[in-house]
Amino acid sequence: MTSSHVISHIDDFPPNTRKVVEVNGRSVVVFRVEDEFYALLNRCPHEGAELCKGRLGALVVSDGPGDYDLAQDNQFLRCPWHGWEFDIKTGQSYCDPRKTRTPRYDVAVTKGGALQKGPYEEGPYKAEPLQVSLDDLYVVVHG
Repeated sequence: MTSSHVISHIDDFPPNTRKVVEVNGRSVVVFRVEDEFYALLNRCPHEGAELCKGRLGALVVSDGPGDYDLAQDNQFLRCPWHGWEFDIKTGQSYCDPRKTRTPRYDVAVTKGGALQKGPYEEGPYKAEPLQVSLDDLYVVVHG
C-alpha cells in the first residue's frame, strides 16, 4: 500500500534546492528543479553514499570523437563518492544501466484542501485556534 507524506509548503521549497525527508523509515532526497519535483532513495546502490550530497548537472552525450553535447541540464545526479550518475526522473544508473538503479518516489504538488486526513484519536481536545489555509500548495511524496 502506498502512503503519502506532506513534506513542505511549496513556498518553503525554493526552485533548484533539495530536501531530505523520511518516508516509511527510509531517507529520501527530494529535488525541486525549477518547477518539477523528483525523489530518490538517499542511498547510492554502489557503495551507500548519501545522494543528497551529490551534484546535479547535465550528461555529456556524443555521437563520435570530437562531437559532444550536454543533455537536459540538472537531470543527472552524481554520487559524491565515486561519481556514478543517476537520472533523477527514473533512478536509472548511467554507469551500470542494465543492473543498477536507485528507487524513485512519485512526487506531487497538491492543494491543501485535497489532502486526506489521517486517523485521529477521539477527543476532547483543547487547542489554541490558529489561522489555517487549505488552498495553498504543498509538496507530497508518495511511497
